Amino acid sequence: MEEANKTMVSEFIFQGLCASKELQIFLLVPFSILYLMTVLGNLFVVILIIIDHHLHSPMYFLLANLSFIDFCLSSVTTPKMTNDLLKDNKTISFGGCMSQILCVHFFGGGEMVLLVTMAYDRYVAICRPLHYSSSMDRQKCIWLVLISWIIGFIHAMSQLILILELPFCGPRVIDSFFCDIPLVMKLACVNTDTLGIVINADSGVLATTCFILLLISYTYILLTVQLHYKDGSSKALSTCTSHVIVVVLFFGPCIFIYLWPVSITWVDKFLAVFYTVITPLLNPAIYTLRNKDIKNAIKKLKNHI
Repeated sequence: MEEANKTMVSEFIFQGLCASKELQIFLLVPFSILYLMTVLGNLFVVILIIIDHHLHSPMYFLLANLSFIDFCLSSVTTPKMTNDLLKDNKTISFGGCMSQILCVHFFGGGEMVLLVTMAYDRYVAICRPLHYSSSMDRQKCIWLVLISWIIGFIHAMSQLILILELPFCGPRVIDSFFCDIPLVMKLACVNTDTLGIVINADSGVLATTCFILLLISYTYILLTVQLHYKDGSSKALSTCTSHVIVVVLFFGPCIFIYLWPVSITWVDKFLAVFYTVITPLLNPAIYTLRNKDIKNAIKKLKNHI
């Protein structure tokens, strides 16, 4: 009987962003444009860093990986959400729902650790410049990126395994536009209060730990810049400011959703849109607009074309 209950729900139904059909149709074009810009922007950054030899440094290697993760993270939810804006019946299979949960936490967890790695790169470059070439050589950079992917995968699998153990026998309506763990757990046929604490603690500890490490790193970096780099502080401050903006935009919504004790549906939806649709678009824009090396690479590419 238990096994039968687990397989009774073969699909879930999304309520979507809003109840108004007119508003959903209105949102179709803006979200489609945002996703297209996210894909083109992030892939452009990756390709630019690959083809320009002046950008073959640890910082830009990490930035290329960040852009790739943002492209993947946005692609997990945005195409489905955009397509559903035209549908009255917004359904997703059980397997598709579990895949969304896995991928969102895989890419989201990986990005958190990667942002910490990027902060470490700036820390070594600014605070220990004489040790930079040995501390951030190509092999170590590759290992740091691999570690971020591995931690993201372990985090995602730990979340998914706990969810897969739950019996789902109805209801099957998810008040969102993608499968997020807190909302899916509400549909289980058993009490999930204890499990919810465990899962939120898992996500919350990862997000909060990374966020605290980032705050400490950038505080130390900015203090070092102010004290020791009077002449070359402008470029360092610009780079760190870009990183800090990305960190706040990415971690703010995640920490609020998983650690805030009170759940407000429209706020959760707005924040979910922010970190799955808006932030992946803002990242390449922030780095491109505030980075002289990227600007120069774009100019050289234009001249070459």
